[in-house]
Amino acid sequence: MSRNSYESPFSSRYASKEMLELFSPDTKFRTWRTLWIALAEAQKELGLDITQEQIDELKAFRDDINYELAEKIEKETRHDVMSHIRAYGAQCEKAKGIIHLGATSCYVCDNTDIIIFHMALKLIREKVLSVILKLSRFAKAYKNMPTLGYTHFQPAQLVTVGKRACLWIQDLMLDVEELDFVISHLRLLGSKGTTGTQASFLALFDGDHDKVKKLEKLIAEKVGYPEIIPVSGQTYSRKQDSRILNALSAIAQSAYKFSNDMRLLANLKELEEPFEKNQIGSSAMAYKRNPMRSERISALARYVIVNSLNPAITASTQWLERTLDDSANRRISIPEAFLAVDSILNIYMNIADGIVVYPRVIEKHVMEELPFMATENILMEAVKRGGDRQELHERIRQHSMASAGRVKNDGLPNDLIERIANDPAFGLSLEDIRGVLKPENFIGRCPQQVDEFLEEYVYPLLEANQVRDVHVDLNS
Repeated sequence: MSRNSYESPFSSRYASKEMLELFSPDTKFRTWRTLWIALAEAQKELGLDITQEQIDELKAFRDDINYELAEKIEKETRHDVMSHIRAYGAQCEKAKGIIHLGATSCYVCDNTDIIIFHMALKLIREKVLSVILKLSRFAKAYKNMPTLGYTHFQPAQLVTVGKRACLWIQDLMLDVEELDFVISHLRLLGSKGTTGTQASFLALFDGDHDKVKKLEKLIAEKVGYPEIIPVSGQTYSRKQDSRILNALSAIAQSAYKFSNDMRLLANLKELEEPFEKNQIGSSAMAYKRNPMRSERISALARYVIVNSLNPAITASTQWLERTLDDSANRRISIPEAFLAVDSILNIYMNIADGIVVYPRVIEKHVMEELPFMATENILMEAVKRGGDRQELHERIRQHSMASAGRVKNDGLPNDLIERIANDPAFGLSLEDIRGVLKPENFIGRCPQQVDEFLEEYVYPLLEANQVRDVHVDLNS
């Protein structure tokens, strides 16, 4: 680690080794060479004067990249693709004349981007599924535990801890659907030429249109991609980039919602993210257990959501067949979006693997609010015993307001149950009322909803993808 020059936090702190490798210069330049080999092989098969000896020479040096020479040439030419063509040619004396034959820079640049983006999206998808697996276990384990539901962050009807987790899972399920669409619709640029007309390749094949069409299909097959974008300018449509980052933004949105929920619940002391034995929550307040990982998700997710505007603007401002104002922006915005989402999912997996639940705190909060929520049930029980519904309704209203004032104004415990029990109009003892106040009677279909959601939607997805359980240790 250099201490006297800037280093991206994604490299030093957040992103995984796998994602960093995908967006490394070495992966990019080895893929360039793979594409040059595929181009030469396809051209040979379609009748151009290229020998197997030349192909073999290209393959021999595919992974042996002479970086120092390439960097030296780039300083002179100010052109990264030409520098690597010449560096490759310096290693391949027999094949140097047929490297990049008929192609433009975007042949290697754009096709390489799609290949890397495809692999990166699949890695992201694996991690989203791993989070879903961990959350599904949590949801199953706590499907019956009543907890306060909140609307406007004000106490509302009871839900269960597991049912709430299903909300987080469902967001991620939607993200998987979006990822599947994007992955299945990615298109290589193919071999389109300078303005997308394939004119250079048409000249190479003496005007044979069928061979030009077969050329890019062969190339795509050789690098493992069935689909090519039908028409293009010099580049593939930058709408593809926008679509990719929209999918990444969607994942960030889901993680952001989860992280905010965790932060709120940590404040209530109901849930807590994993806390290591020697972890320090605050440099000043030794007792604190700050939800630092959830906060980090929030911070990174905000970055991804804002960053998704970059390819949207780039796609909308491309001039005619091509303009180069996309290049510098894409070099930064797209890899960093992948690295950020990778980082988010690493943290999400870590938290989901060890969410700490405090049942007694949850129960305490439920019982503080449940008397207000149970008034209708209490009213019905009193009416069954001969009470007047309208009179009792007014009495409950008055008792509720008095008890709420006691809680809010004086900071005293909720005494609504005692007030009703002491009012002879209701004819109910304290034990009678407590018999009504069973939290499990107020959770609706939460346990059944959890089971149905997991059985009908989540488990089939996990089983179809043979999801592996990824354990993530975070050092920072």
